[in-house]
Amino acid sequence: MRLREGWARPRGGSRTSNTAPRPWVGSLTPWIYLAPALVVLGGLLVYPVYQLGLISFLEYTQAQVSGGEPTSFRGLGNYRELFGDPEFWRVLLATVVFAAACVVCTIAVGCALAVLLTRVRAVPRLVLMLAALGAWATPAVTGSTVWLLLFDPDFGPVNRFLGLGDHSWTYGRYSAFLLVLLEVVWCSFPFVMVTVYAGIRAVPAEVLEAAALDGASQWRIWRSVLAPMLRPILTVVTIQSVIWDFKVFTQIYVMTGGGGIAGQNLVLNVYAYQKAFASSQYSLGSAIGVVMLLILLAVTLGYLRLLRRQGEEL
Repeated sequence: MRLREGWARPRGGSRTSNTAPRPWVGSLTPWIYLAPALVVLGGLLVYPVYQLGLISFLEYTQAQVSGGEPTSFRGLGNYRELFGDPEFWRVLLATVVFAAACVVCTIAVGCALAVLLTRVRAVPRLVLMLAALGAWATPAVTGSTVWLLLFDPDFGPVNRFLGLGDHSWTYGRYSAFLLVLLEVVWCSFPFVMVTVYAGIRAVPAEVLEAAALDGASQWRIWRSVLAPMLRPILTVVTIQSVIWDFKVFTQIYVMTGGGGIAGQNLVLNVYAYQKAFASSQYSLGSAIGVVMLLILLAVTLGYLRLLRRQGEEL
């Protein structure tokens, strides 16, 4: 019996409907592999952020922690109290300026040393790499203590070398910020240096040779050739540096004794610590943490949006 033309089976006896491609299956594959990591990150990040935001809306002091008074809902009261405090705005301005200076100096030093690594021989390159990685691996508390000893007014070698006598670097506001900035750059530039150096090594040598044959200087090659090609890498290290430097805590706390004389060297992270633990105002400390989180999110998303408008693929 002859089958109708519309019911004719394809060769091999299989149905074409079972082998039709499903686009959504391919789009889900990366998320399936990322699911375990996302679950761990959700437990380590999402829940603490939720608790931070929740406490910022409550009346939560030592009385509530000890059970002496019930926890009450304040709504935006903590934020109104925080924004109405002139000290908060002073600390916020100091944090923004200090973090911006740290980011600029870290990127500049890291990129300069990355270019230097491409110009030196193998042995000096290895020595510089090991020295930089040693600085990067040093704990923040240890590094801050060593820098304090180096700049100690009585026994520090820096004052003797510069002939400054018993000058105290941590007494003045700006000199203390400068000292902390040097330590932050010292422990942060290796990440930028190694990352940018890896990006430079990935640039085809023919491109750099062509620029050199055209008479371009080293600065011109960096500005017109390397920097545009390394822009995605520079974006990553810039965002990382912004996040790290905006929430600096250990260096300020150790090197200025908890924020300097009369709080002259306070940054937001240390300010939140003082409010939450020194004053037992945990709700205000949580509110400061939420404000910091929102600022970092706004800066990161704004920077990425600006780059996408310029046609960069990230």
